[in-house]
Amino acid sequence: MELFLFARFHARAGCEAALREAIRTVEGPTKLEPGCLSYQAFQSVRVTGEFYVHSRWRDRAAFELHASLPHTVRFLAAVEGLIDHPLSVALTEPMT
Repeated sequence: MELFLFARFHARAGCEAALREAIRTVEGPTKLEPGCLSYQAFQSVRVTGEFYVHSRWRDRAAFELHASLPHTVRFLAAVEGLIDHPLSVALTEPMT
């Protein structure tokens, strides 16, 4: 079953550009993963420094592989120091 990821990132003061760059850096390799059906990054028009990532995954195994890959691990490590809140990621499936 397809899975959908929703992630919210709010930058620490002064870290907006670095967070934007981290999201852009992980985008390319993520889109190349065979199990990634789509990946989109968004920036809030109302809240300065707030970003979102939405991605679709073929199945749970594809997502779990993604979570273990070096580019994902590096991204998560970098983001931890750039956001002003605990990481918020929801892995979801469509409601039936």
